[in-house]
Amino acid sequence: MRRGSRNIVDRVDWSVNEGERWVILGPNGAGKTSLIQLAGARLFPTVGTATILGEKVGKANAAELHPLIGLASSALDARIPGSEHLHDVVRTGAYGVTAHWREQYDEEDDQRARGLLATMGVGELADRTFASISSGEKKRVGIARALMPDPEILLLDEPASGLDLGGREELMGSLRTLSSDPAAPSMILVTHHVEEIPAGFTHVLLMKDGSVLDSGEIDDVLTSENLSECFGIKLGVEKTGDRYTARATLN
Repeated sequence: MRRGSRNIVDRVDWSVNEGERWVILGPNGAGKTSLIQLAGARLFPTVGTATILGEKVGKANAAELHPLIGLASSALDARIPGSEHLHDVVRTGAYGVTAHWREQYDEEDDQRARGLLATMGVGELADRTFASISSGEKKRVGIARALMPDPEILLLDEPASGLDLGGREELMGSLRTLSSDPAAPSMILVTHHVEEIPAGFTHVLLMKDGSVLDSGEIDDVLTSENLSECFGIKLGVEKTGDRYTARATLN
């Protein structure tokens, strides 16, 4: 994908299979968000082919494809009016809009919205307004909203950005629960912190300068050597239970 004279995503050959949970990991400017926008059919490749659910991006009907791809991001959260009640925030995800207007919902829609809020650990807040909840709670509501149309793919663009430690860990717990559900969609999460990789994620794509440094099963790819090359600093990676940490090393 080219912008001006620069390739912001270049020489990427990548496939995500049903049931996989992928992390796109890399430093700022590595092309992570651009790649996930390609995966969500929100941007198109300048050269090459992107195929999502059997449909070629740029040729498929975007209005039919987008409901099959759930997207949660800070940019999308910022478009939600603060006066919206949370069950309405989630229900509007079925129509791909960010505020309740003239859409028609039935009891099944309402039950699904409240059930998704409960799955993400914020069910007791369903009648609160979006402006009245914390940043961490907004992230979980945004994910519930992305799940409302029952997508086949769920894209999470830096879901833990801006959260304090408590908010991050609550979100990680919700994502762990979601990733363990066999009925959950294939998931792709963008981050530049290994501490923000939820338990249960299966694969990782390391990006640097718009290209793929390495990809595959998470324990094979997320090594000290690979991470050091990716971020340009000597790093040590440790795994405790199902979670990862990375620190600069002196040797």
